[in-house]
Amino acid sequence: MEHVSVLLRETVDLLNVRPEGIYCDATLGRGGHTRCLAEKLTTGKIYAIDKDAQAIEESKVNLKSFEDRVTFIHGDFRDIRSLLENAGVRKLNGLMMDLGVSSPQFDDPERGFSYRYDARLDMRMDRSQEKTAYMVVNTYTEKDLIRILREYGEERYAPLIARAIVRQRQTQPISTTYELTDVIRSALPERELHKKGHPAKQTFQALRIEVNDELTALKEGLQDALSMLDHGGRCAVITFHSLEDRIVKRMFKDLSTAPFADPRLPLKETQMEQASFSLVTRKPVTADEEELEENHRSHSAKLRVIERI
Repeated sequence: MEHVSVLLRETVDLLNVRPEGIYCDATLGRGGHTRCLAEKLTTGKIYAIDKDAQAIEESKVNLKSFEDRVTFIHGDFRDIRSLLENAGVRKLNGLMMDLGVSSPQFDDPERGFSYRYDARLDMRMDRSQEKTAYMVVNTYTEKDLIRILREYGEERYAPLIARAIVRQRQTQPISTTYELTDVIRSALPERELHKKGHPAKQTFQALRIEVNDELTALKEGLQDALSMLDHGGRCAVITFHSLEDRIVKRMFKDLSTAPFADPRLPLKETQMEQASFSLVTRKPVTADEEELEENHRSHSAKLRVIERI
């Protein structure tokens, strides 16, 4: 399936792109947002980062007409500062992150991301790393499985699912996505199996986040990325579930709130410390009706934008 970039126009418009500016797409994917950014540049540059080497190779082909404006970097955006500094970049006029898993990753059975295909449990965005979903499912303690299912999947039946996984792997390892899905189904109350949505969705989300350490990477990468923004530079982040959105929302709120000043101190307004950032979007931007109809993966997307002042 072709990957359709979510909130494409809204993201690029809110970045307020300068034709001569320096930008970073920290989650290149298949290059939809990078292409849209490149079209607005003249002498500017985009540094496109992705931990999936396959995504970079495919994007190089898709973006060949913009090769003078795009520099590709294989790496994890949690290391964005060192990756960009190694490329000679110290300041950015804007950056964006699309935190969704791209359609080609989900739709490639070999990657083991989806419960819709029978494949070996994998879920690595960077296929050179050691940790896989197979390793998590078959080696984590029951206690640790409960923790990640609760924290990363917000799964109310985490203890039942974790217990069923441990029981099954005592007989033989759980090797494939379908095998895991069967275990999950066996653990859930009958009434849950008839509810809307796939019963394995939250477990698979939790495993993917654990395998790729997504939430820690987001906190570290976003903090460093924001520190590299020049005055007037903007950062746009698209999230796809509440855990990611909560991190972005809190960080943006903290950075756009002025430090507390004791009203008893005789300070003039000009002497009071001001916030370093300003919220461009007070509320998250979501997909319009047209996009919702054309791209079902846009339903959970939320876009937040902040500007260094």
